[in-house]
Amino acid sequence: MDTWHYEPAQDLDQPLMQRLRRFPREPDMLTYMVRSAIAILLRLSLRIYHRLRIVGMENLPAEGSFVLVANHSSHLDALCLLSAVPLRRLHQTFPAAAADYFFVNVPRIALAVLVVNALPFDRQMHARESIALCRQLLADPGNILIIFPEGTRSENGLVGTFKPGIAMLVAGSNVPVVPCYLSGAREAFPKGAWIPRPRPIRLTIGKPRSYASASHDKESLRHICQDLREAVAEVGSGRTDSTDDIVTSG
Repeated sequence: MDTWHYEPAQDLDQPLMQRLRRFPREPDMLTYMVRSAIAILLRLSLRIYHRLRIVGMENLPAEGSFVLVANHSSHLDALCLLSAVPLRRLHQTFPAAAADYFFVNVPRIALAVLVVNALPFDRQMHARESIALCRQLLADPGNILIIFPEGTRSENGLVGTFKPGIAMLVAGSNVPVVPCYLSGAREAFPKGAWIPRPRPIRLTIGKPRSYASASHDKESLRHICQDLREAVAEVGSGRTDSTDDIVTSG
């Protein structure tokens, strides 16, 4: 019989804030427990307060890594997408979050790490390194990456231009890309607001796409961005094969 061996986390002796900023993070059972409890409460809150409805959950790949891309108009967007992920995969789901916004002070770091398990994404100085980190994350089976390719929240509710980072990540990759569309989140919690409003939110999930045959030249990357943007808009317009509404659940 094999002898059981315990190895403490490598960052156990580091200050808490340094441990929270680090990525990839070491497994932490206390963090897992706190995040799971908060996730259950958030799902109940979204279901009751915002009447969140999710359409097309059958389009989520049951196994393997994949990327969720969606329009972005509210801080509620990531929470809604996380609510579509089974609880058993919660700790393998990583929304890409702007490092210059969410990883600058203790309250935001705690929110980003404990609640949403965010991956710090540097939009300014080290974008290529951040993309490489995303690629490394997706190389591990079962991980889910949430990306808002517009790069920032829309103020008018329209789907903006997709940044080339998403194309650089998925070009030539077999990892499925799932287009999603959120409606009502901007009305529920618009940019600049401090308190969410009791407005209904709907998340529609489209069918996965693949860009395995795409190259990394400028024209191919532009085409991927345009194709994904159109896919997200089409999902939002209702041109999907899914017709069953599914209330968010664990």
